[in-house]
Order: sequence, then C-alpha cells, then structure tokens
Amino acid sequence: MNDSQSSSLSSSSSYDSAIGPPQANVVGSHSSSQGISPSVSRHWRDVFWLLIFVAHLIVVGFALGVFGLNRFKQPDRLNIDKYTMGFLENKDGLTEDFWPLYAVAGGVGAVLGWTWLLLLGSRANQMMKFSVHILTTYLAVVSVLCFWAEQFFWGVAFAIGAALQFLYVISVIDRLPFTMLVLQRAVKMVWNLPEVTRVACIFMLVMLLWLALWSFGAAGVVALGIGDGGRWWLLVVLSVSLFWTGAVLCNVVHVVVSGMVFLVLIHGGREATSMPPKPVMSSLQYAVTTSFGSICYGSLFTAAIRTLRWEIRGLRSKIGSNECLLCCVDFLFHLVEFLVRWFNKYAYVQIAVYGKSFNHSAKDAWELFQSTGVEALIAYDCSGAVIFMGTVLGGLISGTCAAVWTRIKHPDRVVMVGCTAMLMGMILVGLAMVVVESAVTSIYICYAEDPR
Repeated sequence: MNDSQSSSLSSSSSYDSAIGPPQANVVGSHSSSQGISPSVSRHWRDVFWLLIFVAHLIVVGFALGVFGLNRFKQPDRLNIDKYTMGFLENKDGLTEDFWPLYAVAGGVGAVLGWTWLLLLGSRANQMMKFSVHILTTYLAVVSVLCFWAEQFFWGVAFAIGAALQFLYVISVIDRLPFTMLVLQRAVKMVWNLPEVTRVACIFMLVMLLWLALWSFGAAGVVALGIGDGGRWWLLVVLSVSLFWTGAVLCNVVHVVVSGMVFLVLIHGGREATSMPPKPVMSSLQYAVTTSFGSICYGSLFTAAIRTLRWEIRGLRSKIGSNECLLCCVDFLFHLVEFLVRWFNKYAYVQIAVYGKSFNHSAKDAWELFQSTGVEALIAYDCSGAVIFMGTVLGGLISGTCAAVWTRIKHPDRVVMVGCTAMLMGMILVGLAMVVVESAVTSIYICYAEDPR
C-alpha cells in the first residue's frame, strides 16, 4: 500500500475505521495499491488555497456591500462617483431598481433545482433527455431574440453556442444510450439515500444567502452609472468570484455525496452492519475542514478543463481526413488530456475517502483508471456532459426570466442583467444536479477498485 494512501484516514473516526475491513474482502487485484487504510489521521490539505478562498470572500463581500449601499435609496450615497466623474460617463440609477430582477433569477433557479431533486426518483431520465434535445433549440431562440434586440455580439455568441451544442450531440449520439443507463443507476442509488438530497437542499439555501449579497452588489454595479465599459469589467470580476464560490459549494456537496455512495457500495448497502454511524455528517465534516482547501483549489480549474475536453473530443471525432486540422486538434487534445490528469472530477471521490490533496487525488484516480482499463468506459460515457446541459438549460431559463422583466423596465441593461442572472441560475441548478454526478464518479472509482 502507498504511504500517501495509508496516511489518509483517521483511526479515531468510526467513519474511517468502518471502511477498512470490508475492503480486504471485496476489493480485487487492485486492493494492495488502492486500498483504504484506517490507521492514520487525516491532515489539512492545500491550506494555501483555503486561505486564498476565504480572503477572496472577505474582499468580495466587502466590495459587494459598498457597491450595493452606494446606490441604495439615494444615488452616490458613498460619494464614489467623484472618483469617476472626470473620465467615465455617469448616469442616475438605484440599487433597488435592479435588485428585484436578480431576485427573479434566484427564485427561478431555486425552484428549478428543488423541482429536479423532488422529481429525481420518477422523472430524472426524462428530464435529462429533454435537456439534451431542447438546449440547442433554446440557444438558437435566444440568439434570434438577441439579433431582434440589436445585440449582435450576443446573437452571434449564442448562435455559435447552438452550433457547437448541435455538433456535440451529433458526435456522441451513439453513446447516449449507455450514458442514460449509467445515469439511471446513479439516480436510483441517490434516490435511496435521501440524506444526500437534503445536503444539496441545505447548500442551495447557503448559496441563496450568498446570492442575496452578491445580487445586492451586482445591482449596485449595474446602477453605478460609470458607463457600460466600467460596469462590464466590474461584473466580469464579480461573476468570476461567483463562479468560484458556486463551484466550491457544488464540490463540497460532491465530496459529501461521493463519500456516502462509496461507503454504500463498498459495504454492500446502507443497512450493512459494517456501515459507520452518521456517515453523511462525517463526510460533511471532512469536506468543510481538512479537505476544504483541496476543494477550493480544484474548483478553480476543473469545470473549465472538462468543458474544453468535451468540445475537443466531439470535434476530433468529426474532422475526417483533414490532416492539418487533425494535427492542430490532436495537439489541443493531448494538452487537455495532460491537464485532465491533474484536474478531474474523480479527484473528489479520492478526497472524500482518502483525504489526499487535490492534485494527488486526481493523479491517483487517473492512474487507477488507466491501469484497470476503466478509462475507456469513462471516455465513452457522456453523463457529465448531459448533466452540464441540464445545468446550462436551467441557467438560460433563469436568465431569460430576468431579461424579460429587465426589457420592460430598463431596456438598456437587458444583456447585462440577463447574463449575470443566467450564471446565478446555473449555480443553483448545478447544486441540485451534482448529486447524480457524484454518484456516477463514485461508481466508476469503486468499479476500478473492485470490478466484481
């Protein structure tokens, strides 16, 4: 057994000690290299990124409060405009003019997320199929509406998105039946673990609290009156911060669900006598303490790299005999594959179970897949992309609702509010859908460790 892996779990925790003994009975030829040791305590991992994330929350939270209060009830309450009067366009506007528009997006996103969790056991398969087939149409319709509103840049952007989505679905159409079988298995497992859906609901409430502050500040920025260029730059910075914060919360849920599903699979069911007491609380405790730095670190890069990988794989399969283009795409493909080795979602299962650092977890998971041949199954599976499509569709619906109301009240701020509202909706829906993705990743890790 590796020293790095034998140093992963706590001897004082019943959660950890309960994993070890059954492993010797059920894990096949890879148990010697990938087994779980109950003998050594966990350590804090990636502490630097934990401190960076906390400092970022403090700074951004302060900035959001300042921007929101500056235009709350009265224009330029904190006299910020005097610093921009000489070189930026100044207009009148109040935070409360735009804050309700973001409240609509947050409400729609929360309703969609909770509806997803409520219908998880009975309609999940149909909802995922619907997301795959309707997303291209929805993107095309939004593109047309942008052209109609004379927003040509965004019309072209959404048209390109619709084209890429269509090409991707066509390139993987033969893999969708297998993907749906994997998702059905994951959904069935999650539905039989109601405590993990409750964790997702709790984190959606936490995200809504942060979104209340974030939207307050974003509304103040939209009303700031420093010209479109200045507002867009501030909103981009705030959106990057929101994306990171939302990804961290999603991946905390990911780690909690992964730890629970792994235990259920390894022990042969949640009713097994070898199951530790309160496994969800133990997973949650690790996720928000010793492993939180690893989650913060991975959340910065994983989503972007995964999305790029899906698009390159889809494009690569449809190039044909164009050798020049194939050479360029192959270079990008191998570059992304190298990044995936160090940044992949399967790391979160290793973090949940072994308590390792993020890069160490990602590397070990990928090497496990390569040594067992499971990598070929993962390459064939599109479950992550299908779940991402559902998340994007939820975000588009939330953004559309906010944009329609903005079009009525403030037609010059439609795109600004609509795009940021879409991000809010994506994060809330993603918090609901991550429970299924976590189950899928846990199934693959367990299968690689014990094919039987």
